[in-house]
Amino acid sequence: MFPTIGQVGRNLIIPGGTRTIDATGLLVMPGGIDPHTHFEVEMMGAKTADDFYKGTRAAVAGGTTTVIDFVLPEKGQSLIEAYNNWRQRADSKVCCDYALHVGVTWWSPSVKKEMQQLVEEHGINSFKVFMAYKDSWMLNDYELCHVMETCAELKALPLVHAENGNIIARNTEKLLAAGVTGPEGHALSRDEEVEAEAVNRACVIANQMKCPLYIVHIMSKSAVQALRLARTRQKQPVFGETLAATIGTDGSHYGNACYRHAAAHVLSPPLRAPHTAEAIVDALAHDDLQIIASDNCTFHEKDKELGKNNFSKIPNGVNGVEDRMEILWQKAVNTGAMDPCRFVAVSSACAARVFNLWPRKGRVAAGADADLALWDPRRERTVSAHAHHHAVDFNIFEVTDPARVQPVAAQGARGGRRRRGPRAVGPAPRAHRLRARAPPRRRLQHIRGD
Repeated sequence: MFPTIGQVGRNLIIPGGTRTIDATGLLVMPGGIDPHTHFEVEMMGAKTADDFYKGTRAAVAGGTTTVIDFVLPEKGQSLIEAYNNWRQRADSKVCCDYALHVGVTWWSPSVKKEMQQLVEEHGINSFKVFMAYKDSWMLNDYELCHVMETCAELKALPLVHAENGNIIARNTEKLLAAGVTGPEGHALSRDEEVEAEAVNRACVIANQMKCPLYIVHIMSKSAVQALRLARTRQKQPVFGETLAATIGTDGSHYGNACYRHAAAHVLSPPLRAPHTAEAIVDALAHDDLQIIASDNCTFHEKDKELGKNNFSKIPNGVNGVEDRMEILWQKAVNTGAMDPCRFVAVSSACAARVFNLWPRKGRVAAGADADLALWDPRRERTVSAHAHHHAVDFNIFEVTDPARVQPVAAQGARGGRRRRGPRAVGPAPRAHRLRARAPPRRRLQHIRGD
């Protein structure tokens, strides 16, 4: 039985024997929800450093009490088989509540049947597709049409990694032929236009298939503009996610003379120019983007060495699940770009609504899950790979200024205490109830379950 909030108010009667925590001077917030993590998965020839125990331990230490990880089937693999494999990895290890998205990495009539089975029998309500990673997870436009059409039928939400995989593949060939082999080639092969084109194309396909859409890890101003255009011109129900890495660091690190340092920052889409962070924070503040995630996908230095002579072989991924909320507070609240209420929205409440976890999560109210973060806005913490709770040996935020925040408690427990079992995400969301609104937009409409 998971604890829920019994009462909220003043002068409450506290039952005898109840443990009390003095939160004087602290902000009592809903625990964070990170809807984009990759724990204990093999990709690009390496296995992530953070397994489900160490990854969720880091999440709780940073004030996040729910994560949503990704099931990524191999080409031709049964989606049900892959889903069961992920459950077996995670169930006995997680330190917080978790749910799963399921990737659709290939297409056939059997995949459609398994998508229906996952929705109806396992409570899955979101499926991820890739427009990048040619010859691996990438789907072509015809296959994307099928996936989105199926999602619309099932009242599920498609999540899209939006980059033009064909352009990236050709640019990579040309750069390597020209002798560009270092991490800087990663960013050169997939500039803003490559991301923005795919965002626009994904929006068009979703609109034609009459399907809502969620774009993961928006990394550039051009991509934000493409997303904004779809929402305002077509009145599309399209949601945008960005990352702690997008606002907490930048692409200048790809030019660092130290390969270890440069490669540690490689993720896709890549980090952009230093001035991008301010624009992304503004987009979060004004609801052009709704959610901040981490895309936590950590690899040790020895694993990043796989691409030392060929940037396309560098395992893609960075840390972020522990520092996500602190970086957002530092870059958005401390600068005056957003108030604490909007902070809660983009770090917790909006994700709860989009992924059908509301009203049990994302709010402090009687009956909601007792997932709480006690937040001290005055306390400083120095970000360091030596002090973080991740298993990985590098932290991309270590060079940033100390974040003036420190989550001191989450879910009524100190970081690292295990929870028993996963929390089901519930039935598939009624996607047809989503409505896009013209700006200014301040909150998402509740996606109700059947």
